[in-house]
Amino acid sequence: MPSATTLAEPRPTVADFHRVNRGGGLFSESISQWIGAAFALAAQRLGLRPTALTLTNLVLGLAASITVVALADDVAAGTVPAWAVGLLALVAWQIAYALDCADGQLARVTGQGSAAGARIDVLCDVAAQIALVAAIGATAVAQRPSTPVWLVAVFAGTWMVNLVTSVMQSGPNAASMVTSTSLPVRLVKLVRDYGAVIFVAGLVLAFAPALALWVMVAFTVVNGGFLLASIAFSARASLR
Repeated sequence: MPSATTLAEPRPTVADFHRVNRGGGLFSESISQWIGAAFALAAQRLGLRPTALTLTNLVLGLAASITVVALADDVAAGTVPAWAVGLLALVAWQIAYALDCADGQLARVTGQGSAAGARIDVLCDVAAQIALVAAIGATAVAQRPSTPVWLVAVFAGTWMVNLVTSVMQSGPNAASMVTSTSLPVRLVKLVRDYGAVIFVAGLVLAFAPALALWVMVAFTVVNGGFLLASIAFSARASLR
């Protein structure tokens, strides 16, 4: 007769959770998804549901971004050290993103995925990224009051291109303009790797907040260019 040990299913490991990750880019897969896998394992041991990780991600991301917005003028005036606010945001955003990676891993490994869970995940991502954009925009305006309003608006609009296209690429009609997985290509794609982007944003806020304006310009160009390229790619495919 088999023993209880034989009948028991093997407990998942960090590697098991990481194995089911949905990518995200070189930085995300090498760092964020691994941290997420550790969070997913801990959540599984504690009996938490994926949505608990999703909501924790939202609260942490919002708290960090709201703190940056609230202290933007004080940082610009020099009454609050930029490094303290920036490093707080950098760490909090990275942990929040790792939790965002973890909720999907937990759902897939434990079979707890659902349509409602997928919806709340996307909605929380939207809310967290709106707050992140507000934090970068508030810093840019506090550092340079002459920052054009239209630039902040275009930056905010084009930022969401990354999230929208990520959601679109997860469905049955997913397609990629660049299918190569070579290291040079993956390095170039870091400009759209969310984990890498928020890492850079946190470093700028901590050590060079005056460059926040140029962060907005850079990502407006990158995301706006990707939007136009995606429209052309999809139009060409639809006309074949």
